[in-house]
Amino acid sequence: MRPGRMLVSKYPKEHQKVKSLFVIRPMLAASLLVFGLHVVAGAQPAAASPAAPGPTGTKVGVIEIQAAIFQTKDGQKALADLQTKFNPKKAEFERRRAEVAAIQDQYSKGANTLSEDKRAALMRDIDAKTKALNRDTDDANQDLEAENQKIMNELGGKMLQVINKYSTDKGYVLVLDVSAQTTPVIFASNTIDITRDIIDMYDKTAASLPARPVSTSAVPPRRLAPAKP
Repeated sequence: MRPGRMLVSKYPKEHQKVKSLFVIRPMLAASLLVFGLHVVAGAQPAAASPAAPGPTGTKVGVIEIQAAIFQTKDGQKALADLQTKFNPKKAEFERRRAEVAAIQDQYSKGANTLSEDKRAALMRDIDAKTKALNRDTDDANQDLEAENQKIMNELGGKMLQVINKYSTDKGYVLVLDVSAQTTPVIFASNTIDITRDIIDMYDKTAASLPARPVSTSAVPPRRLAPAKP
């Protein structure tokens, strides 16, 4: 977690920073696993019989997988469950952060009036509470990331099955994921965006799809850079 902004400025730097609170949102969940898809229609393992010739021409599609996953019914439910589970912890951290800020404000306002003993006691309290809050925030973020990983493995595996079937049935030779800003796609017409079609197909067929976790060896997990303060 990146450090939060400075709360006050009149005491040593090591006591000035409280780590930012974890936030539950689709982008956070999806950021734990970024799919770079290149789906070849009709592709078969080497030992399989040759696939029937596909249609002439080149049919290319683009999809925003992050949006697709979390706009499915399964994705919306998973996100709601995640919020239900972690929102109490988030509220606790907000309360504790406000408590630290109040003590820091007391220290700052009493810089010229409080006794040395009182200032030292406040400093120890700030230090202890800040360290505990940062430690607990880190632990909560690790738990959140683990839950996110489970969601992405389950829903991502099903989503890939849907995309492969859709692409094969519709004769696509290439489907690119344009969710990530680093995707080297300069322009793509809305007419080749299959995101909505994939969401609809997923919702209709997800219940019958086997759970196939995404292979992290084939598509290494990649964490997006945190937003700047």
